[in-house]
Amino acid sequence: MASVPSLASSVNQRVADALASALPDAGASDPLLRRSDRADFQANGILALAKKAKANPRELATTVVEGIDTGDLIKEIEVSGPGFLNITITDRAIVETLTARAADDRLGVPLAAKPGTTVIDYAQPNVAKEMHVGHLRSAVIGAAMVEILEFTGEKVVRRHHIGDWGTQFGMLIQYLMEHPHELDHKAEKGAEVSGEEAMSNLNRLYKASRTLFDSDEEFKTRARARVVDLQAGEPETLSLWQRFVDESKIYFYSVFDKLDMDIQDPDVIGESGYNDMLVETCKLLEESGVAVRSNGALCVFFDDVKGPDGNPTPLIVQKSDGGFGYAATDLSAIRDRVSELGATELIYVVDARQSLHFKMVFETARRAGWLNEDTKAVQLAFGTVLGKDGKPFKTREGETVRLVDLLDEAVDRATAVVREKAEKIGLSEEEILENGRYVGIGAVKYADLSTSASRDYKFDLDQMVSLTGDTSVYLQYAYARIKSILRKAGEAGDRKPVAHPELELAPAERALGLHLDHFGELIAEAAAEHAPHKVAAYLYQLSSLFATFYEQCPVIKPEPELVVGENRLFLCELTARTLSKGMSLLGIRTPEKL
Repeated sequence: MASVPSLASSVNQRVADALASALPDAGASDPLLRRSDRADFQANGILALAKKAKANPRELATTVVEGIDTGDLIKEIEVSGPGFLNITITDRAIVETLTARAADDRLGVPLAAKPGTTVIDYAQPNVAKEMHVGHLRSAVIGAAMVEILEFTGEKVVRRHHIGDWGTQFGMLIQYLMEHPHELDHKAEKGAEVSGEEAMSNLNRLYKASRTLFDSDEEFKTRARARVVDLQAGEPETLSLWQRFVDESKIYFYSVFDKLDMDIQDPDVIGESGYNDMLVETCKLLEESGVAVRSNGALCVFFDDVKGPDGNPTPLIVQKSDGGFGYAATDLSAIRDRVSELGATELIYVVDARQSLHFKMVFETARRAGWLNEDTKAVQLAFGTVLGKDGKPFKTREGETVRLVDLLDEAVDRATAVVREKAEKIGLSEEEILENGRYVGIGAVKYADLSTSASRDYKFDLDQMVSLTGDTSVYLQYAYARIKSILRKAGEAGDRKPVAHPELELAPAERALGLHLDHFGELIAEAAAEHAPHKVAAYLYQLSSLFATFYEQCPVIKPEPELVVGENRLFLCELTARTLSKGMSLLGIRTPEKL
């Protein structure tokens, strides 16, 4: 495993060294290097430094240029405007750096200098309730952040904070006690129970128990008493509650399997997992003065949080009747994740509409000392999934869209697209169905991840499975095309992906090479900013640059000079590896034939 310095970091260091020599009293200075249309890079930091040193910026820029060690790295430096530096890299430096990346399994991407422990709270369905389109973004964004952070060397602990506690379980458990066969399965003994059957049982039981609860006062009384038994830990009640949890997990896991997402049982710790901590959490908050009693409830107040009437709106940790709200559970979870799991960062992938709640929870935890400079908590807030009409995504009947229906339709659409090209590339029926699943689920994930999490986005399956535009299918097709090129070159027998630093690069080769070199910096940026959409944007640009390269630079036909062909095959192979790695970080598969 070898970390490879990027060309940008190497250039940045040489300019910074020259700046330090030209302005020794200024200390370490940032050249503010960025990619440029005028050259490979532009350094913009001299203007501000000259102003601070009361020097002429162009004269300072000229002095800096004279002091830069260009070596084999920098081909040309031009002073532009009031002191900008336009910097062009040598072709040799590009190819040699890419060669070093290709020699490493991690593509030369460095590990984080000081990795910590991050707990990511994502994919949070509710027990005994069906997953709908609103559950999609937390699962997809959270899973991508897990992969990105782990790739940087961070220790990541997954947490799925499922809704598995509350008053509704009194109604469900009481009904099941009085109708003990409602959760029995129709499947033959020993056969695996499907997620659909599990959800069908839960839906039927929920509707029946709700109808009885609303119409029968005696049942309502028994159901409320059952809530007390549940909270007290009465064995039979807990046993039936566990049946609901287990039945729901069968369903959850079937949906996550459709999403091509691995959810492990030990990572599923719902509201009930912190039940034993609630009393102590309230005690600690009250004794420390962080929370106070107000009209019998335990509350935390904030100067900047007020209701429509202008009065302070508190975070209610414990209700006046002694019951606990979501805040008590969330604060107990923070205590557990910091003290027991050793978290240095907590990421909550939760709907933006809960931002005020989490703002108050995090501030309360800071006041209590559970969060500090060494341990921070952030909400990775996400927007709403919209329909083509720009309104929240609903069925024609105005109901919330079931997640399984949405995923099944995406796979069906994608399979039809794959089938159209199947005969041309020789796919078997099994490969058509497999690729259809990879393309369909990839399309759904990419549409989500290519949009900044905080923004709403329109769910348009026709666009998602298109072979053109900013879609996962476009990226998957680029990868499959490269694999086809490499196969054909292998069949020819006289071409190998060999890098030749001595060759002059065409403009399209340079553009592709410089973008490939940026992969490591991009991953570090996406990890630090919790921004998987930046990975998606990078991969789309990579695919677009490859398309231009392939159009302008013959790889196999018409046949270029041998070493030129080898060099271009090398660029093809590194592009394919980078695409595959980047897509895998987003949880998207890359079929080799498409």
